[in-house]
Amino acid sequence: MAVAEILNLDPQRVWNHFHSLTRIPRPTGQMKEVTRFIVDFGQALNLETKQDGVGNVVIRKPASKGYESRKGVILQSHLDMVPQKNTGVKHDFATDPIETYIDGEWVKARSTTLGADNGIGCAMMMAVLEDSSLQHPPLEALFTVDEEVGMDGANGLEKGFLKGSTMLNLDTEEDGELCIGCAGGRDVNISFRFQPDREIDKGDVAYKVSLQGLKGGHSGVQIHLGRANANKLMNRFLKDVVTNYEARIAVIRGGSLRNAIPRESFVVLTVPEQLSDDLVDLVSEYEALFREDFAGIEENISFKAERTDMPGALLPEEVQDDLINVVEACPNGVVSYLADFPGIVESSLNLALIDSSDDSIEIKLLVRSSSESRKDWICSSLESLFDLVWAKVEFEGDYPGWKPNAGSELLLVMEKIYLGRYGKRPRVVVIHAGLECGIIQSNVEQSLDIVSFGPTITGAHSPDEAVRTDTVGKCYGYLVEVLENLK
Repeated sequence: MAVAEILNLDPQRVWNHFHSLTRIPRPTGQMKEVTRFIVDFGQALNLETKQDGVGNVVIRKPASKGYESRKGVILQSHLDMVPQKNTGVKHDFATDPIETYIDGEWVKARSTTLGADNGIGCAMMMAVLEDSSLQHPPLEALFTVDEEVGMDGANGLEKGFLKGSTMLNLDTEEDGELCIGCAGGRDVNISFRFQPDREIDKGDVAYKVSLQGLKGGHSGVQIHLGRANANKLMNRFLKDVVTNYEARIAVIRGGSLRNAIPRESFVVLTVPEQLSDDLVDLVSEYEALFREDFAGIEENISFKAERTDMPGALLPEEVQDDLINVVEACPNGVVSYLADFPGIVESSLNLALIDSSDDSIEIKLLVRSSSESRKDWICSSLESLFDLVWAKVEFEGDYPGWKPNAGSELLLVMEKIYLGRYGKRPRVVVIHAGLECGIIQSNVEQSLDIVSFGPTITGAHSPDEAVRTDTVGKCYGYLVEVLENLK
């Protein structure tokens, strides 16, 4: 698309800054270039700009005239994005810019994630910092790093880095909602170690079986939608083909990121040559079965088998059987719902990645819960399950949930402004996706009054990601009015 298309969207300041961010590769773990860009931006405005030890950047803008005595406000968004692309797309997230285009009311990317999560929030913060005509209290714009994998920026936030007592997080994805709480999470890492089996029957042939075309998506925001998990579907097929067709598994790879519902899975396996046609027929039967089971949810499931080169080694039969049985038994998806917020997920589990090498299998899961007790319980259950097959179980990346503040003065002000501006009340919600709010609160010395909001973003963490253009302008206008009216 022509660059002018996105730059002419309203509000132009916001879209200009978002476009600049799409030019900078910024997958999680690759933050140096984008943080340098933000530091340079703040310094070019002659604003106080600091960076802490993990890379977070804060830019301070003094209060407008007459607002000096008001409480300091923190604006917060994260700089990194989830790197996902469609199969066969030649895009290197470490070097290539995101190619955006306008599709009706939406801005999208060409076959990759867009990075509106959370680039739009960052762009709105930059627009506020740049606009000298706005009226506002003392501001701190906090740009955190490496949120998408491990919340490393928020976890590493230095004590004393922030001064404000009110925080507006700009990382939620539904226009008209004010978020006041979210789930916490914990990473679960499973590993099998083994000696490969190099004795392959001479009468066997090898096939690559590919499961593709699933929607995937955000493992917090979209976990309740019943979308297919590629790892679970592939395992269902493997249990059948190993049990009834003398198949042996050589390689298995499914999923790509811990916080994304897995969209694809690939397996290399061997079968006796005389069963080749039966294998191909079985794959076709499972494709039809998967499409039937997920009718109305998944429209583009593709399950195919093709001949491939013979592998040099196989998984030992006992490891293969243990893997199939434990993945079959492993929970996935919603575990429980919140009693006080009907329809909102309390706890969930995403069986995100399965990846084999010559002598090991790695499985990665993400547990989310608004309840620390239930989070512990789910993790304990997983430990017990994988202990049965003598796998190594490790936990890391634990982060707390963000508990709602029933007496939030900030929420009352924001509800009043929203009602006056739009003639209806906003929806006040607690979400299942992980936000940095609870972690930031735990890493500052002062008590924070926090509310999160943002424009409508769909398909986050997948190549279907899109941001609705009119909600960006609505959200930014609302942000400006909130800043004008905070005491």
